[in-house]
Amino acid sequence: MQKISKSKFMIIAGFVLSSMLMVACTDNDSAESNNKAEETATTEQTSNEAKLTEEEQQAKEEQAKQDVAKKAEEEKQAAAQKLGLVAATISRVVDGDTVQLSDGSKVRLVGVNTPESTTRTEEYGKEASNYTKSKLEGKQVWLQKDVSETDRYQRLLRIVWLDIPTDDMDDQEIRTKMFNADLVINGYAEPSTYPPDVKYSEYFVKYAREAREANKGLWAFGENGTTKGDLDPKGTASKGTSSSGASTTGSNSGNSSASNSKSGNTSTSSSNSGGTSTSTGEKEYFQNCTELRKVYPNGVPSDHPAYQAKMDRDKDNYACER
Repeated sequence: MQKISKSKFMIIAGFVLSSMLMVACTDNDSAESNNKAEETATTEQTSNEAKLTEEEQQAKEEQAKQDVAKKAEEEKQAAAQKLGLVAATISRVVDGDTVQLSDGSKVRLVGVNTPESTTRTEEYGKEASNYTKSKLEGKQVWLQKDVSETDRYQRLLRIVWLDIPTDDMDDQEIRTKMFNADLVINGYAEPSTYPPDVKYSEYFVKYAREAREANKGLWAFGENGTTKGDLDPKGTASKGTSSSGASTTGSNSGNSSASNSKSGNTSTSSSNSGGTSTSTGEKEYFQNCTELRKVYPNGVPSDHPAYQAKMDRDKDNYACER
């Protein structure tokens, strides 16, 4: 065998060693790549699991919120049904105490009276109308019937709630959630009670007295406000004069009766009717509609001697109609 020179041997050995080193490095690089791939895969898996867990948690929280909202709505509907409340949407405000619903029907707020602002105007009427518009137009409300269904114009007679009360006779809830009361509290309406719808009349009178003491709204124009209502003076009927010059005051005194009988021109009703009637076209005075209806059960038109504007609640030139 031919002997390999020392120099050739060194070259061959160096080559083999280099090859071995290259293989080793390649193996290391491959191992590192595999390790990195495994680490990346593990990281991605962990991230995906974390992301899935977060999404699941968010889904659970959202479902919980929906469940709470659903339960609250169910309780709300149950409360509304218990109190006889009906949801409705106000599409238009006619004036301070009359609105129109989205179905076209009109609603007259029961128990209150705002100054006139349509066919004729009274002080603070426009302000009351604008206030009602700002509070109700386009809003969903809850309607509550007292006793009467409609008035002579087929308008629904209703209490308007801005939110469903827990107790519809609770003073604080009436103050904060009932719009009829809101009008009186803030001086935009006077209490105006017409039996049999009297459920909240005492509350309205109380709120009106508070507003009057504070000179709020229409009460700033005087102690009698600017329209008719329950706080108008009682028992202060004006005096009418007969053609014979006799004064008719509604008294049962013998002098008054004798005088009227002799003159033949004036007949005076008893004090039990709460007013004075005359047979010569002179004004007849009654303290309120209850007293007037004892004499004129169906009310009186504007050209009648017993007509008083303050008793014409709906401003239709007919007072105390049923």
